[in-house]
Amino acid sequence: MDMALMRADPLAFVTGMNRRHGDITSHVGDGERVVMLHRPELARHVLKDNTANYTKAGTPDDAMLRPLLGNGLLTSNGADWARQRKQCAPAFRRTEVATFDRIITEETEALLERWQPALRDGSALPVEHHLTSLTLAILTRAVLGVDLGAAGDGFGRAVDAANRFMGHYVPTPDPDPADTALRRKGYVQARMFLQLIARTVIASRRAVAGGQPPAHGSASLLDAMIGELDDEELRDQVLTLVMAGHETTAKALTWTLYLLDRHPEEAEKVRAELDAVLGDRTPTAADLPDLVRCRRAIEEAMRLYPPVWLISRRAKGPDTVGGYEIPAGTLVCVSQWVLHRHPDYWDRPDAYVPDRFEDADLPSHLYLPFGGGERVCIGQHLALIEATLVLAVLMRATRLELEPGFTVEPEALVTLRPKHGMRMTARPR
Repeated sequence: MDMALMRADPLAFVTGMNRRHGDITSHVGDGERVVMLHRPELARHVLKDNTANYTKAGTPDDAMLRPLLGNGLLTSNGADWARQRKQCAPAFRRTEVATFDRIITEETEALLERWQPALRDGSALPVEHHLTSLTLAILTRAVLGVDLGAAGDGFGRAVDAANRFMGHYVPTPDPDPADTALRRKGYVQARMFLQLIARTVIASRRAVAGGQPPAHGSASLLDAMIGELDDEELRDQVLTLVMAGHETTAKALTWTLYLLDRHPEEAEKVRAELDAVLGDRTPTAADLPDLVRCRRAIEEAMRLYPPVWLISRRAKGPDTVGGYEIPAGTLVCVSQWVLHRHPDYWDRPDAYVPDRFEDADLPSHLYLPFGGGERVCIGQHLALIEATLVLAVLMRATRLELEPGFTVEPEALVTLRPKHGMRMTARPR
């Protein structure tokens, strides 16, 4: 087993294991047995049908995220998780998040305004950082009722620093202690900054006299949590919502813009739809049923470049999966990167074909951009509505083209991100 490949290129490792050894594989990593499952019915068994036997506690995901996020919705388990999920769920219902459409389009149009100098002189933009700041601004205004303003400008770099430390395995002995120390320093600084963001959000909302509701007209989720949680729980939950609620959407949009630039015929289909549905006006939630090519462009981007590329669970007790015995304590993983490109389930699996999602009848737990089972991402409706409206506003106004010679390479850290960023030139449409 090439453990060096697993550390250096986890995407190549999980793909190679599946292609060489099949849909149920086992290997030893970091001194423990790891089972990987890559058929939809196997993923469903672990994530939904027998979910009581599988926990996030003690997984690599838990080890990476808990030091940063504490015991929030993404890292909690059991009764804590059920209580937090119940508390947060109403704010993320489809009907509720549809009311955020004006916030989404306002923030996107404000981003376009900041792009005006680059639109005029043709300079390249670090699009992935700008989209991270955009989705952060949308999330904090819409869900938490707080306008961060300029405080979000450095957020993309802080998230990068945190991801780079959390997402890199360091073997013993460390072959490059100086590099590890540098990344750890960056992580500590990033964590302090991100916690400052969380405290700023909480303090800002507490300072609003009488719990005044946010702009969309109802009390925010943060208002409800302030009345129920102590300071530590509140910080953990806000940081979790801020991190999980913006990062994956930003990455989905980044990959979508990249793929549309690489496939101009698909970009023209999106633009033709925008002209027909919107003309010169700003989209609203009422337009979403008609923005089908926008939505499919995003769904196909999340198939090829799933923002969350691996799900891990720890078996609490023994189990049998696909005819194989799973001892208690085994680490069990499902990789969306593998499932979403599995040649047994997808025609032309490596090709960008948004129309494959037209009337798609997919097996349960084959397509998992938001995870699966009871722990499916609580923000999936917000993410799709937000990404569709942001894409519509950007594509209606600009043509985004990859900077000539720029290298795009996926890097599997906590999320699947472009290793070198995404520098694109914005031209007026």
